[in-house]
Amino acid sequence: MLKLSRALFCAATLFAAGLAQAADPIVIKFAHVVAENTPKGQGALLFKKLAEERLPGRVKVEVYPNSSLFGDGKEMEALLLGDVQMLAPSLAKFEQYTKQVQIYDLPFLFNDLAAVDRFQAAQGKALLTSMQDKNILGLAYWHNGLKQLSANKALREPKDARGLKFRVQASSVLEEQFKAIRANPRKMSFAEVYQGLQTGTVNGTENTWSNYESQKVNEVQKYFTESNHGLIDYMVITNAKFWNGLPPDVRTTLDQIMVEVTVEVNKQAEALNQSAKQKIIDAKTSEIIELTPEQRQLWREAMRPVWQKFEGEIGADLIKAADASNQ
Repeated sequence: MLKLSRALFCAATLFAAGLAQAADPIVIKFAHVVAENTPKGQGALLFKKLAEERLPGRVKVEVYPNSSLFGDGKEMEALLLGDVQMLAPSLAKFEQYTKQVQIYDLPFLFNDLAAVDRFQAAQGKALLTSMQDKNILGLAYWHNGLKQLSANKALREPKDARGLKFRVQASSVLEEQFKAIRANPRKMSFAEVYQGLQTGTVNGTENTWSNYESQKVNEVQKYFTESNHGLIDYMVITNAKFWNGLPPDVRTTLDQIMVEVTVEVNKQAEALNQSAKQKIIDAKTSEIIELTPEQRQLWREAMRPVWQKFEGEIGADLIKAADASNQ
């Protein structure tokens, strides 16, 4: 009888432990490298808010901004190891996983974000699922905005950039973009940019207004050129095994939330950039140079050969489709 009681007690204990374990929320660690007052930062917080509201007690989202959990160099490895469940890396980070995503780094490819939207709604959808064999699943594209140039000297024509050292993300296309104007690209993580500019390790960089302002780059750069020469977008990604292993109803709800958050992020991105630009103007630390149509055309012509250089890797048809989205 004593043995039976003990057996029943053990079974009850195991059952209770099982219930407690089942009741534990699914923890989603969402890490990123930028500040919270940026399109990506706001998007991550909105995803957390909606996920925890609609799946109370079932899902907990932990957001880690400003490289506080993993920096540029380690975040992809962390995702693949399961140490983090969601990231939103810049599209420049994916070339080692799929060469086609390099299309988003081609200079002067998209005239505006409306053209980007048209392309991503069509051909861009296939790129989201193109890395599943490497355990990376794309959930959405989030806009940051069009890139501007910064430097410690005025950049009005491509010749003004000759010999300068520009920080770039780890992207072959972006390296070639600066080589095309006879500048020197230097790969550097986002968290190191301010110090790199401050110490002269690099002389300039490229980014959006919101990233410039949130990282106080205007404190260490005298000039910004409103070039709109390229795109900074993010692909929200997850560990494919983790996502596909979620309870179906949880996954469906999170997919729906991601659609809603993406609409809001992309709607707010341009407003955030314009607000950040105005803050830089108000700080009076830097001069913003607006290019004439003729000057902009010089930059376009100088960088256009980069398209041909990567046509074989990206695909001529994909580039043609992206270019056609400007119409």
